[in-house]
Amino acid sequence: MENHEEAAPRSSRRARRALIAAVAGCLVLGGTLMLLPRQPTGPKAPAPAPGAQARAAVTTGVAAALPDLAALIGERETHLRGHPRDAESWAVLGAAYVEQGRRTAEPAYYPKAEHALRTSLRVRAKGNDVQAAALGGLAALANARRDFRAAKRWGEAALKLDPKRWTTYPPLIDAYTGLGDWKATERALERLQGLRGGPAVMARAGAVYRDRGWREDAMAQLSDAAAGAQAPAERAAYLERVGQLAWERGDREPALRHFQEAVRIDPDQRAAQAGQGRVLAALGRTSEALSAYRVALAKRPDPQYALELGELYESLGLRQAAQVQYDLLRARVRGAAAGGADEELVLGVFEADHGDPQAAVVRLRAEWRRQPGIAVADALGWALHRAGQDEEALRYAVRATDKVRGGGVRSALYAYHRGMIERELEKYGPARRHLQEALVINPYFSPLRARTAREALTALGEPPAEDVPAMDAEAETETEERS
Repeated sequence: MENHEEAAPRSSRRARRALIAAVAGCLVLGGTLMLLPRQPTGPKAPAPAPGAQARAAVTTGVAAALPDLAALIGERETHLRGHPRDAESWAVLGAAYVEQGRRTAEPAYYPKAEHALRTSLRVRAKGNDVQAAALGGLAALANARRDFRAAKRWGEAALKLDPKRWTTYPPLIDAYTGLGDWKATERALERLQGLRGGPAVMARAGAVYRDRGWREDAMAQLSDAAAGAQAPAERAAYLERVGQLAWERGDREPALRHFQEAVRIDPDQRAAQAGQGRVLAALGRTSEALSAYRVALAKRPDPQYALELGELYESLGLRQAAQVQYDLLRARVRGAAAGGADEELVLGVFEADHGDPQAAVVRLRAEWRRQPGIAVADALGWALHRAGQDEEALRYAVRATDKVRGGGVRSALYAYHRGMIERELEKYGPARRHLQEALVINPYFSPLRARTAREALTALGEPPAEDVPAMDAEAETETEERS
């Protein structure tokens, strides 16, 4: 993929991105509904049946509404009882189980998905398209289980059968990203864009651009995807990602509007519900934040949401309520393991801050050997710091924040972790810069850690005048974006 820094001078690139983001953002913020095509005045074509809607979604790898998914699963299960050698239906059923498990954070669907997808391969359908669909489904399943090496293996096998099948590329992109292989990620995205356009591809590009630190481009792509999506569940999923991008840069009110719109369109959009919890807490609307998290967890008991809600309770001094959420987190991780899903990353993050840092190091070292992505590098670095191994911790923190090997993602949490590790190592200049960077990226990034970052900066004091470095271009851009 063409490098953005090489494609145009930095100043013109920044101006172009700002213009694209401003226009796309205004369109979405001004009311995404206005961007839908004008409805014809003649009689409307009948809407497809719920099962047909879900089938169109899961076979192209986009979000499907939960009621439609349930209808599709029921249809295919009934059909397969009478036609057990229908390889295509087994592949569709497997993809539907993967989506159901992902949307509900219920890993019990994953063994069902694996059985259906492997059955599709075993009945030996004629033609590569069905086999490629089953292999692609296994790649998506492996990603949902956070087994990125397996996802890469299945995705590349599907690609060999049919290199022009565009739906194989999104799970491959997720696998390469999870393994920290940015060159492969960019190559796969470039091939995908050469085969297909439309909202699903724009959303995938937006995710890659976000991970590379190209946030204006990411916002433009995701905003366009949300505007162009026809199915409510798909559109809500893209709006949730737009909200997450806004949140990551500390834009609380725009983030909240996007999360609220996503939930309005699809009440089962629990990621957006949890997003509302993050933003409402940052706005000081604590009771509403707690309610939003509880609603999200009631229908999607994701361990990450339990960790966030527990830390919100802890920031309020409600330790017993926090412990309830931490116990839920542990229970959900055990349930995920029973379904073949890997939640070692979130458990390691939890143990580093709220449990046994040494145990966190053991877990996260094993995770790093399996899949060395940037999230694991950051978590392992922080666990090592909490365990008192700061020299080694800094190596992983640098990896997570490195603009080349780390991908370039602009993360307040990663910058905070690096700054606190450098402070412990008495590297006061770098520590000050990275703690400041964390608060520039998102001053509200955590109800516990944003406050700690400010306290640490105050304790560090102002740097000597001769030690104040010129602000680099990237930091200038970040400051301009926030002003």
